[in-house]
Amino acid sequence: MTTTLFRPVSRKELDLIEQSNWTKFPPRLPEQPIFYPVTNIEYARQITVEWNVPAYGNGYVTQFEVDSEYLKKYKVENVGGTIHNELWVPSEELDEFNRHIIGPINVVESYP
Repeated sequence: MTTTLFRPVSRKELDLIEQSNWTKFPPRLPEQPIFYPVTNIEYARQITVEWNVPAYGNGYVTQFEVDSEYLKKYKVENVGGTIHNELWVPSEELDEFNRHIIGPINVVESYP
């Protein structure tokens, strides 16, 4: 069984995902201690439109499946309104998280 998650990314991060053959997210930068996929497309879209596009001039919403059993180790964190649910994956666990992605990471929306 899998769980669908979403991740808003910039073009730079999308290029790195593409280089992995759409199989993993790139390592976090030193100032980014947490990787935070979100649980719904509405929240991913909001981050993309309100933060990524103004900051980078572009934004993409990715969708991917993760093994549901593995995800039980992460609590869903609500960081605002009812749609603002995300998982907090410590950066040092991102390689393991990537190994539990089932299938490709897909771009479902783009904002050039």
